[in-house]
Amino acid sequence: MEDYKRLTRSRTDRKIAGVCGGLAKYLNVDPTVVRIIFLILLLIGGGGGLIYLIIWLCAPEEEGFY
Repeated sequence: MEDYKRLTRSRTDRKIAGVCGGLAKYLNVDPTVVRIIFLILLLIGGGGGLIYLIIWLCAPEEEGFY
């Protein structure tokens, strides 16, 4: 079976729903960078909020314990 990366919401690195923490882990970048990008997109035209909401609804929470 092939190993593949899966986008999940973070249980440990979260401020609201774990979207930025999970996306940062998936992209292998710092979560602060992802949060700043979402904030900029939100302030520019609201696209960041829509993208965040879609990921929040579609991405499962990561497995494991706290």
